[in-house]
Amino acid sequence: QVQLIESGGGLVQAGGSLRLPCAASGRTFSSYAMGWFRQAPGKEREFVAAISKSGASTYYVDSVKGRFSISRDNAKKMVYLQMNSLKPEDTAVYYCNINPPTPDWGQGTQVTVSS
Repeated sequence: QVQLIESGGGLVQAGGSLRLPCAASGRTFSSYAMGWFRQAPGKEREFVAAISKSGASTYYVDSVKGRFSISRDNAKKMVYLQMNSLKPEDTAVYYCNINPPTPDWGQGTQVTVSS
């Protein structure tokens, strides 16, 4: 079982960048594909990006391709989401989870992009 804590959110102007770390606990972290998800106000939670167990393969929702990058460090039990060229529509609470996700969501981290 993996427990996850997201951080790194904040307020940024459009065009800016943020890096979101997700710290994992548990001995089986490297056994799971991982993902980042987000939930904007009044909307359902959506998939943003995923990375395979080894980190060799990554996947993105079309709206963030070319702007966001997911990575992981299995030795440190960390997953990262590098977000560049941020847009106001990226404003949301961002969550990490295994992929496919379990129903156990953490607190998430708020990202707010001002225009």
